[in-house]
Amino acid sequence: MDTEKRKEQLRTMFSKVVAPLGYKFSPDEELVDFLLEQEVNIEKEKGSPFCPCQGLTGEREYDMKLVCPCIPFHREHYDAMKRCWCGLYVHKDVEDPDKLMQISLKEFLESKK
Repeated sequence: MDTEKRKEQLRTMFSKVVAPLGYKFSPDEELVDFLLEQEVNIEKEKGSPFCPCQGLTGEREYDMKLVCPCIPFHREHYDAMKRCWCGLYVHKDVEDPDKLMQISLKEFLESKK
């Protein structure tokens, strides 16, 4: 399948998943285009559009939580950052994602203690 066509299909499909969760695609269209292209490439290689910024472990149960959009599996963490790890998605109220802080999972878990 043509990469551009598949990127548009993923955009349409992912929009329907993330919008009800209170997220949208980043307003940085260059970033969105780049990340969607990476997901298409990963999907061709691995069979699923895994998050391009997370390393796969080879453990199916864990790795399936990294199939985009992975917001449902990491919701609390993402809500705290108002974005997902790679920045493809941001909360609907975010206008400037560059101002958002990245919080490591370790820091997030420690803040909950």
